[in-house]
Amino acid sequence: MDHLHGKRVLVSRSREQAATLSEQLRAHGASVIEIPFIEIREPQSYEALDTMLKRIMDYEWLILTSVNGVRALFARLEKLGFDSSALLHLNIAAIGPATAKAIEKHGLPVDVVPEEYVAESVVAALAPQIKGQRVLLVRAKVARDVIPNELRAAGAKVHVVEAYETVVPESSRARLREVIGDPKLRPHAITFTSSSTVRNFVELAGGPDAAMSIIDGIKLASIGPVTSATLRDAGLRVDMEAKEYTIPGLVQALSKSL
Repeated sequence: MDHLHGKRVLVSRSREQAATLSEQLRAHGASVIEIPFIEIREPQSYEALDTMLKRIMDYEWLILTSVNGVRALFARLEKLGFDSSALLHLNIAAIGPATAKAIEKHGLPVDVVPEEYVAESVVAALAPQIKGQRVLLVRAKVARDVIPNELRAAGAKVHVVEAYETVVPESSRARLREVIGDPKLRPHAITFTSSSTVRNFVELAGGPDAAMSIIDGIKLASIGPVTSATLRDAGLRVDMEAKEYTIPGLVQALSKSL
């Protein structure tokens, strides 16, 4: 299991979500450096989400695209005095297995988990069965519009609500500089688990040119094609990409390529 023995891997997930990836990397022998490129914050207002939850009986489908969205949704349900049974009438779609597991912990069945854990695959799974149905999509403040646009084109009535937002953690700026500049700490690889981690890395580094110089000699590991596309759009390499777009898939890619 120690395929990564002697390798330093920078984990860029938010503090709330870093543990799973870090634990699996350590199990493979890696030394883990945690520097969050994302901070999860409450939205400026829960008014839209609360309004939709009070009218949840009007919907036939609920789509959740992250564990953060699941957490925020159930926290608001509790705040409003509902329990998870208020969602039992819904067909529920989760973007991937981690999101599905988080939903199932609340005692709710997940009806759809697409074959590939990206927005396009959610659309492909739902489009044939969703015409004329009312759909609630709970997600981050900044997200791609593939799901709502394509499902509306397929005849669904889609309402999008923001459950949380992601921001750049300012405290990570100096820490990143310190780690990159110290030969004893400098990572052999940096992991990217979403497009936000890529965009925020470029900002933390001080812009595209600075990001390019920082990564000299460091491998960049992407969780999947959407994140890889964002890396390339930023002018950065993709040295390895997970075959299965999950944390275990990312660890496997690192084990094979580092």
